[in-house]
Amino acid sequence: MSTPEATLSPSGFDLTPPDAAERKRLEADLTREEADVLLHHGTEAPFCGGLLDNKEDGAYCCRLCGLPLFQAKTKFESGTGWPSFFAPLDEAHVVAVKDVSYGMIRIETRCARCDSHQGHVFPDGPPPTRLRYCINSISLEFVQNDHPLRDPLRRGDNQHLATAAS
Repeated sequence: MSTPEATLSPSGFDLTPPDAAERKRLEADLTREEADVLLHHGTEAPFCGGLLDNKEDGAYCCRLCGLPLFQAKTKFESGTGWPSFFAPLDEAHVVAVKDVSYGMIRIETRCARCDSHQGHVFPDGPPPTRLRYCINSISLEFVQNDHPLRDPLRRGDNQHLATAAS
């Protein structure tokens, strides 16, 4: 049986979705609160997320699969109660999905590799993009620039931090 060819993002990360066994292993590592947001499209309460006030340099990665989604240099204070970013680290890493829940039309953001719920994107952000990626802290994990990325799928992603953070 041949192994499917990896789908690489422009920044060099393997975007191939986890297989059933990998997904089961990743999901088993989540807390109940993380699973509610990442797997069931929940939302954490505003102003309580652990990454809201983080000011360190580094990458914000998907809590489920470890894919880097945002850089610290694109984070800004939106006053909404959730970490906000004006651009993804690599546009191929974040997928936009129309969300019509709760009687509104919004654009949900998901991890392009594992399809986990991250938050929503709105057209009221700062220049240069005018976008506001409003992301749940619990959907993310922060990795400082001088530390390797977590590589739960064992794809060599931990070697890409220098590229991702530059």
